[in-house]
Amino acid sequence: MSIERLETKQRMSRIVKHNGTIYLCGQVAADATKDITEQTQTMLDKVDALLIQAGSDRKHILSATIYVKDMSYFADMNAVWDAWVPEGHAPARACVAAKMAREALLVEISVVAAEV
Repeated sequence: MSIERLETKQRMSRIVKHNGTIYLCGQVAADATKDITEQTQTMLDKVDALLIQAGSDRKHILSATIYVKDMSYFADMNAVWDAWVPEGHAPARACVAAKMAREALLVEISVVAAEV
């Protein structure tokens, strides 16, 4: 059973593939100066790009863990998430409040998906 690591640096790989399962490192917004809606959308755009690179797509997400800086952002983040997840393909999901690596970040996501 081989493990394939893509875009590997000293600290982490952006994508790890093993036994038909794809693991993405945590993804954050493209621009942390934006509001929760735009941070969530650009974060999910990055997930889309990585899944395509890894040979999958959002219909094949198995689980997602979402970290929000403050639960006051929960409803606005969910509005973007709900529009992004294809109907009938909602993954297992957890959402927790967490301290972010950078002050301006409002949301981060970690995804596990199946290869297509």
